[in-house]
Amino acid sequence: MARVILHADANSFYASVECLYRPEAQGRPLSVCGDPEKRHGIVLASNQQAKRHGVKTGMAVWQAQQICPGLIAVPPDFALYKHFSRMLRDIYETCSDRVESFGLDECWVDLTNPGFTIEDGERKAQEIRLRVREELGITVSIGVSDNKIFAKLGSDLKKPDAVTVVHPDHFRETIWPLPVSELLYVGPKTTKKLMDYSILTIGDLANAPRHVLKYKLGKNGLVLQDYANGLDRSPVKPTTLEEAVGSVGNSITPPHDIRTPEDARCIYYLLAESVGARMRDSHLQGQCVSISVRTTGLASYSCQRRLPFATNVTSEIAGVACQLFESRFTHALPLRSVGLSCSALSMEGTPVQMDLFGHQARREKQHRLDCALDDIRRRYGNLSVVRGIVLAEPRLARVDPKDDHTIHPQPFFTG
Repeated sequence: MARVILHADANSFYASVECLYRPEAQGRPLSVCGDPEKRHGIVLASNQQAKRHGVKTGMAVWQAQQICPGLIAVPPDFALYKHFSRMLRDIYETCSDRVESFGLDECWVDLTNPGFTIEDGERKAQEIRLRVREELGITVSIGVSDNKIFAKLGSDLKKPDAVTVVHPDHFRETIWPLPVSELLYVGPKTTKKLMDYSILTIGDLANAPRHVLKYKLGKNGLVLQDYANGLDRSPVKPTTLEEAVGSVGNSITPPHDIRTPEDARCIYYLLAESVGARMRDSHLQGQCVSISVRTTGLASYSCQRRLPFATNVTSEIAGVACQLFESRFTHALPLRSVGLSCSALSMEGTPVQMDLFGHQARREKQHRLDCALDDIRRRYGNLSVVRGIVLAEPRLARVDPKDDHTIHPQPFFTG
């Protein structure tokens, strides 16, 4: 039975939602931005008018305003974006019970049924596109194919408000001439490695010697070549938006540069409070702790450590983060920003092996203490109880990162 897979991608999602609530922004360039006064001054998303002026995601706000006079810069409202994301899912789920989230603004939808063709999938995609525009006031671009990779590529080919079919019988004409970087999970580093072997297009990747790809990229090189040849058979796994989150993380650009290891330790405890509390709220625990740093020269680095156990205990998360930083990044000081996340998530209550030394009992006691602090903060605010290490820097003691969080989609290679 031939598969029929859609990939729906909301166009300029954050900016499109903001324009609905700002009549003065209709027809004018608008960007969702961080706060320059808090040194978060970068562009997160832009509408089509701003993009036509050259405004790009990640650009400093002052640069965006320089190349686009009259740009409307607005702060992000993640609660509103999640609300619209759920309404999008409601529409997709009227067509299929097999809907897989890939972040807030993207979903795969599996329409496979006996006798249902790619042409039927195109008609259904057009119906979805019109419903989203008429019912929600925003637009989506939808790719239609027989696999997730090509459906994703299709949704990127025509924007905004379009449906693109990548037919399994004719994909070579459509897909192979594209730059290899357009293929899902061929990032900048992988692109550079492939270019060293004159693999510039998806077609080059599809026809490259397999032993070269395995030598250069390992197993993932062979997987990417299968994707380039339309051989992806990964299923659309029904998920909720929450289940699509593969890690819980937070980052912060503090009021001043991070100049000493003590400054970094203070901030990682602050971030661990946020990450640990959000995992406990969702009854999750993580087994992998990752940290990232960004220097004052805007170079970015990261590292991670997998733990022998899963945890959502704040002190354990912060302790690992500080160890990673002190072993890897003290030479990079001063820093502009840092981040912390936990991945390899599992549900609380998963059975664990007890030890002879009482470590698990102490961890459970610390977990109960964290939960008690969570209750106090829910009632009196996130800043009602702070750690002494954070009070060493008065400006940081007023920072509340818990609700200013990031959402990370489940990595595609997982599973």
